[in-house]
Amino acid sequence: MTTFTEETRARAREIIARYPADRSRSALLPLLHLVQAEEGYVSPAGVTFCAEVLGLNKAQVGAVATFYTMYKRRPTGDYLVSVCTNTMCNVLGGQEVYDTLVEHLGVGHDETTADGKITLEHAECLAACDYGPVMTVNYDFFDGVDPQGAVGVVDELRAGGRPMPTRGARLCTLKEMAVQLAGFADERDGAVADGGPGEATLRGLRLAEQHGIAAPGYDPKTPIRSKAEADRAAAEAKAKAEAAKASTPVEPAPATKPAPVGGSTAPDVKAPDAKSPQVRTAETRQPDAATAVPDAPGTRLPTDGPPPASRDAQAAQAAGVAANPPAGDGKPAGDEAGAQQRNLKEAEAETGAAGAGSAVASETGAQK
Repeated sequence: MTTFTEETRARAREIIARYPADRSRSALLPLLHLVQAEEGYVSPAGVTFCAEVLGLNKAQVGAVATFYTMYKRRPTGDYLVSVCTNTMCNVLGGQEVYDTLVEHLGVGHDETTADGKITLEHAECLAACDYGPVMTVNYDFFDGVDPQGAVGVVDELRAGGRPMPTRGARLCTLKEMAVQLAGFADERDGAVADGGPGEATLRGLRLAEQHGIAAPGYDPKTPIRSKAEADRAAAEAKAKAEAAKASTPVEPAPATKPAPVGGSTAPDVKAPDAKSPQVRTAETRQPDAATAVPDAPGTRLPTDGPPPASRDAQAAQAAGVAANPPAGDGKPAGDEAGAQQRNLKEAEAETGAAGAGSAVASETGAQK
């Protein structure tokens, strides 16, 4: 079982101290990178270590470690070579690059060469479609690669060299990269002196400068409030809102006019002239409780009365259908009663003829 160094334990305490006391569990992600920086992967001992320093159980830590692909669960080479084989890079030749490396290195996905230098994997997306096909070495980009160029990169890595990425700083080993992902600076001499952004990356910045767009100022030293402080601030804001609501005078409801005796019980509305002709026509033809008919010449006031009998409603519906036949050009073929009856008689005649023919055939067969 791995015994982590005192330096790792000191760094673990430093990581945990970055978070409020009641949110120390948030330190789990950088802690997993920290143990990976010492062992080259997240071992069972690393899971136990993270659980102990955070007061969690191993199942909780393991659930996080198995969710993210950046945490390796078995020993990994010094250089993790990832080739994008997703749609865009695949169309541009990403699969060919990956297949060439598989044959050249003699390993498949998530496998490590015998010398422990290279671990190869195909990635679903490396978020660099505008540079495809892309390959990363410990998450540093090599843009627009082809099979021969990819072979040249891995051969140089196995020979002890560190080729320069297309974008970003100088290459480092996976363990050195894990230290950075845990939140610690790369202390190598000139580690971040090389590299630079690509043209596609700078496009958004140049457009912002061209149109005078700038991000608002932000103080990175702004302290993070604890949960108790956030709850207290929310409670104070709620109390202020309730106090302001209580101090606001309540306006009396507007007085309503009594309904005229024998007249309409509908609420007062604007005169018909203020409405569109379509709305006015619809209200006049079909008054109901939800559509108040205005008191105006030429309109009929709704009055309370017994509901219509079912036969009256059916008669009204039939009269409406008769008065509003469907348009001839939109009527489905064969929808008329005469055509339906004619088709039915023809079908019955064909059925009878087919039945008689069958009977004759059966009798002929019996005679034979």
